[in-house]
Amino acid sequence: MYKRIQDLNLSSEETCFFWGPRQTGKSTLLKELFPQAIRYDLLLSTEYERLLREPSLIRQQCLATGLDADSQREPIIIDEIQKVPALLDEVHWLIENKGLRFILCGSSARKLKRGHANLLGGRAVRYNLHPLVFPEIPGFSLMKALNSGLIPRHYDSARPKRLMQSYVGDYLKEEIAAEALTRNIPSFSRFLEVAALSNGEILNYTNIARECGISSPTVREYFQILEDTLIGKQLPAFKKRKKRRLITSPKFNFFDLSPVIYLSRRGEVISGSELFGRAFEHYIWMEIVAHSNYSEVFYPVTFWRTSSGFEVDFVLGDHEIAVEVKSSKLANKSHLKGLRRFREEYSTRRSILVSLDPKPRKTEDQIEILPWQVFLEQLWNGEIA
Repeated sequence: MYKRIQDLNLSSEETCFFWGPRQTGKSTLLKELFPQAIRYDLLLSTEYERLLREPSLIRQQCLATGLDADSQREPIIIDEIQKVPALLDEVHWLIENKGLRFILCGSSARKLKRGHANLLGGRAVRYNLHPLVFPEIPGFSLMKALNSGLIPRHYDSARPKRLMQSYVGDYLKEEIAAEALTRNIPSFSRFLEVAALSNGEILNYTNIARECGISSPTVREYFQILEDTLIGKQLPAFKKRKKRRLITSPKFNFFDLSPVIYLSRRGEVISGSELFGRAFEHYIWMEIVAHSNYSEVFYPVTFWRTSSGFEVDFVLGDHEIAVEVKSSKLANKSHLKGLRRFREEYSTRRSILVSLDPKPRKTEDQIEILPWQVFLEQLWNGEIA
């Protein structure tokens, strides 16, 4: 079992929403942190049907325990809360009238948002669980991560492709079909494949629509479905223009490598290949986004690209940290062009090239070339952002 960084530290004082994609380990973590908690698991058909039919049962049962703000030791956990949005009204009443604390766990906020469900009016703090990250995995293997992804079951498996196939199939069936988010499953399935092939690239809705045989507005809606169901996330463009004309369209990344591996039908990622470079950059993005969230600094992560083609993969914060990712074993001056152009326009606290170099080094103009392991150690030790 992995020791996860996310600890839900405010749950001793506040009600919490706890979001994360399927199989990232939310339920396992909650059982580990709160072994004695009262639980309602809406993935169980009997529990789901009972509470869907009569949401007030949860209020009656909580009142029967005699718990109040002073006597409650562990939060009450409702798993897959999005399946019965009406429960949020009951939770709201119990918070206001009895001071009870809950952890409301789910893999999609879309049904709650679209149904105008009671999101507790700011009375609940939000936590997210990401796939496994570097400091959580003893003996971390980069090649295994790039070929298996960081969903715990996938990373642990000797045959991850089978699990990836099941994961994508379950996602289509449960998150899309069951919630009736779209009725055209074949077109959405094709869209997922095209989205995986363009993972990490600047979004062009018109081109994707043409490849999928659907309209551009439908493509935009499909990308929104991926974001709402936590399957992917936009990487916004850095837009603070000074001299150079900038690209302002966002990129899109899947939450983990495994959906990309399966949907794009790519072969094994081998060091030195183009696939390795793209997967390596995606992985570093995953670590940065998870760190921004887990550290509770919540710094923005953007990318910078000029119309003439100069680019920095990740800008952390306003423009304090510029990070370029290259899969080279010996970074050279051609790899530093984007960082140097960015520094011409913005004052940066650190400019970093993350690579496969064996040892850290620094150029005469103070650009740091860091092996990926050193970068991740500094990142998670709070030395970068």
